This record gives sequence, structure tokens and C-alpha cells, in this order.
Amino acid sequence: MRILDKYILKEFIGPFLFGVCAFTSIFVGTGTLYRIANLINQYGASLWAALRILILALPSIIVITFPMSVLLGSLMAFGRMSAASEIIVMRSGGQNFLRLAMPIFITAFCISLGTTAFNEFVVPKANNAYNRIINEEVKNNAQPTTQDHIILKDVKGADISSLLYARQYDDSEKRLKELTVQEFEDDMLMRVEKAEYAEWEDGKWVMHNGIIYDLSGSNQQVTRTMTFDHQILPISQRPGRIAQSQKKPDEMTIRELREQIKILDNNAVDTNKMKVEMYNRFAMPLASLVCALVGAPLGLQKQRGSSSIGFGISVVVIFIYYAIMTLSNAMGSGGRIPPYVAAFLPDIITGFAGVCLIYKKSG
Repeated sequence: MRILDKYILKEFIGPFLFGVCAFTSIFVGTGTLYRIANLINQYGASLWAALRILILALPSIIVITFPMSVLLGSLMAFGRMSAASEIIVMRSGGQNFLRLAMPIFITAFCISLGTTAFNEFVVPKANNAYNRIINEEVKNNAQPTTQDHIILKDVKGADISSLLYARQYDDSEKRLKELTVQEFEDDMLMRVEKAEYAEWEDGKWVMHNGIIYDLSGSNQQVTRTMTFDHQILPISQRPGRIAQSQKKPDEMTIRELREQIKILDNNAVDTNKMKVEMYNRFAMPLASLVCALVGAPLGLQKQRGSSSIGFGISVVVIFIYYAIMTLSNAMGSGGRIPPYVAAFLPDIITGFAGVCLIYKKSG
């Protein structure tokens, strides 16, 4: 790495780390602490539970603050060097703007990759533990009486042996309604069972008023159909664990989201919101690179007070980006635009603006 690259990165890292701490503190102070205070007041949550909730809330917040911090870091870095006329000296030595900004762009790209991995392996587990502490320890398993779109799996080794979808679960009646069950052998679908409902009877689930489709071959052709009045359901999940086993989209990995979407699509359930969530797992980390593309050229201020100006510009850009994201995600969830367009639209618009600014500054 060249000395100049190290120097530019040094100018970037300080404001970036400051941004992570500052923006995270803002989110924690304005949202998380308020929710924790409500849990203490309403449910008498212990300080130990409150501390764990606070810690487990941080990963999902940090993922949001990374793009903001990259934007602030690139703005402040080039703003300070521009105010000190260092950029003029560097460009007089034959370095164009794109080459000067390349270390920050590469670093932002690495941050995007790291955030994608962090978003996949850390955030879902943290969110799951966060919600589990609130539901089990703070709210004492206070679950809703009914839940829609229940999905249950029985796994043998590394393979799924049976997969169930129920349109609704009624906890008061211990009843699953409008079921579809898929049974697998050696990871191949062998049987599909549909039933009006299933009830918990004598320690097992019993389906009522259904039909069985036997499948065979790689084309999954139906070879035989049978109707039944009563049939034991090949799912061992007890009623008390059904509601607790259901994950929210922010608690799932990308693979789990994809599987969930496929199951719901097969049962004619609207999955636009979940698809937007899945694509956001890639779009949000990409925002770090996009913000670097915008922040670096915007940092070239002629004014001596460029530090305060840079911070103000970063706030404006962040507001515009998240306003576009909120609008596009709402349109994607409502089916107005495709979910992948809804997720990546803020990156596309902001990235295009960044490329135009870079081209202008490089001229």
C-alpha cells in the first residue's frame, strides 16, 4: 500500500469509527432505551434482562449505522484535506480524484462484504435471542391466541423428513387449520397430505377430513390419491411450543427466508414483504459502498469550515436515502413494484448520483 493510500485511509478511519459510535448511540438513546424502560415499567423486567436486551439489540442497529458512518467518514476525510488544500497538492502531483478516493472505495466495499456476513450469521441469532428474552422472561410467554401462517419442520439428521404449513393455529382450541403436509424420503418429496384441520389428541396431532397424494419419479407425478377421515400428523411439535417456534423475518437467515417464501408461495400467501426483507439483506450492506461513492466527491469543500458542513451534508444525504428506502420498501411490500427493485432502488439512485459526482470532480 502506498504512503498516500495509508494517509487517506487514516483520515477516513477516525470519522468512520466516530460515526459508528455516534449513530449507534442515537438509535439506542431514541428507540432501544425507551422500549427497555417500557418493559421495566409494564412487566417489571429485571436489570439483568434489560442489560441483555440492550446488548442483543446492538447488532441490528450497527448494520444500519455502517452506511451512515462510511458516508460521514468519506465526507470528513476529503473535507478536511480539501480545506487544508492537500487535495490541490495531490492533484498537482498527477493524481486524479478517482485514484485518490480508491482506498476509501475499496474499504467501503470490504465493509459491505463484512456487513453481509454479519447480517447473515450474527443479526438473526441476536434478534431471536432478543425476542426470546422479551417473550419468555419479561412477558412470561404471553402469546396471541391465534397465529397465521404456521410452518413446522421435522428433521432427521441433516434432512427434512416432513414439512407442515397451516393457515392458522388456534392455541385455545389446540387446533391447526387448513393444513398442507409434505413428507420426504432421502431429500425427495414422496407424499403430500391436505386436511381441513388437525387437533391435539392423546399426545399426538390428528388430521381430519383430508386427502393424500402419493408421488413418484423425478417429475413428481401423482400415482395414487386417498381420502381419509382421521390421520396421524407426522409432526411431533407439542402445542405449547408451536407459537414459540415461529420465527419473524428478522430472525431468519437468507436461506430460511427463501424456504419460508417458497412454502408460502405454494399456498397462495402474499410474500412480497418477506421478499423485500430478503433482498434488503444484500441491499443494506451495499449501501456502505454507495455512500462512499457519494460522500467522497461531496467532501471536496472549499470552505474552511468544511467539517461542520460535511456533517450537515451527511445528515441530508442520510435522510434522502432512508426516505427513498422507506417509500420503495412500502411500494414493494404492497406489490406496486417488484420486491428486488424495492430493495435496491435506493442504492441505484444514490449510486448513480455518486458516479455523476465522481465524474464531475474527476474532470
